[in-house]
Amino acid sequence: MHKQPVHLAVYDTLADWEPGHATAHLARAGYEIRTVGPTREPVTSVGGLRIQPDLALADVHPEGSSLLILPGADLWDTSDDLAPFARTAREFLDAGVRVAAICGGTAGLAREGLLDDRAHTSAVSFYLAATGYQGGDRYVDADAVTDGNLVTAGPTEPVAFAREIFRLLGVYEGELLDAWYRLFHDSDAEAYAVLAKAGAA
Repeated sequence: MHKQPVHLAVYDTLADWEPGHATAHLARAGYEIRTVGPTREPVTSVGGLRIQPDLALADVHPEGSSLLILPGADLWDTSDDLAPFARTAREFLDAGVRVAAICGGTAGLAREGLLDDRAHTSAVSFYLAATGYQGGDRYVDADAVTDGNLVTAGPTEPVAFAREIFRLLGVYEGELLDAWYRLFHDSDAEAYAVLAKAGAA
């Protein structure tokens, strides 16, 4: 069955480490990863990586995507430059298409009102409270949270973030999902044997 691409938002000050586990293993699972910038102009991550976006945000639509990933970036908290990405996330969720946000990406969703009625997490509760959003009572103190088609996580949880994305897309399930998480989060050598036996290592 043909898989729609996964769209990874990229912008200046992108937090390099946050989407890596997810995109690497999604690519291995047969998903095309397409980078989406504000425009097609190159952007530079917080780690100094220069990224040439495949697409401009205006050219990305829910019907052509399996998932939109919104990583953190300093710009989420220092300007309104990334607000269009949060508005696109609204279009995706309204169309029943999955969205995953980590770190500053969650603050962008909060400002857009997308966390007011959904269970979610982030870096810490008061980080999101500072956005003035109305969803504080839906905040969950967990490594990553999935509510319907939305995944959220804090900046120190890229492995849990990936785990929830894999669960949402059905990439790994049950014992395999647990083994993948134990290997990459806990360095559990026994978990590797489970993945290898299933041809997923």
